[in-house]
Amino acid sequence: MNETTPTLLVNDLRFSYPDGHQALNGVDVVIRRGEKVALVGPNGAGKSTLILHLNGILNGGEQVQIAGMPTTRKNLPQIRAKVGLVFQNPDDQLFSPTVFEDVAFGPLHMGLPEDEVRRRVGYALAQVGMGDFAGRLSHHLSIGQKKRIAIATVLSMDPEILVLDEPSAGLDPRARRALINLLDELPLTMLVSTHDMLMVRELFPRMIIMDEGRVVADGKTAVLLEDTTLLESHGLEKP
Repeated sequence: MNETTPTLLVNDLRFSYPDGHQALNGVDVVIRRGEKVALVGPNGAGKSTLILHLNGILNGGEQVQIAGMPTTRKNLPQIRAKVGLVFQNPDDQLFSPTVFEDVAFGPLHMGLPEDEVRRRVGYALAQVGMGDFAGRLSHHLSIGQKKRIAIATVLSMDPEILVLDEPSAGLDPRARRALINLLDELPLTMLVSTHDMLMVRELFPRMIIMDEGRVVADGKTAVLLEDTTLLESHGLEKP
């Protein structure tokens, strides 16, 4: 990937579910390396459907490109290493007995040698402030700790972009603050779908608003958050 190639390029993406519901109606998004972008909108706007296209869970083909690589079937193994997708519920992501095994899962499936897997696991856990938790049982952790481990499971794959779905949902104030600090410090390109408008204002210089399967606004967060009429017309509140 050269420096001018966007990390994420979505071009006129359309998608209907089997019941006929049109979830995406021609979505265009460009995110460049190093950008941290919030994705906001009411429930049913198409945010989660868009996210599921980014690593091929739903197939966007040539319409979705990661670091210049279309999300076609033959590219999916590489795409899934490049897109660190973190689900809202960390229990959807953590299924091994120990934290170490959860974080090692991706690198092992990439066929990396054991010493490289161990290096990546150590680095990823250190990145999320969980370096002492490798031997812990994942299902005994708090929700905030599980969310950090879920982020570590994708950091160990050395992704091009981190994509998070409602990362602050279900967290108490202390865990939420710790998560915001973590996301602020991670030196990665990010797309974060959230209803947490206070977090959006604090963390993300750019905001994309979706509604009814379309991008209805895309610009500087500070500017869009001042447009009360825009926010209210798409089910959002100024923080």
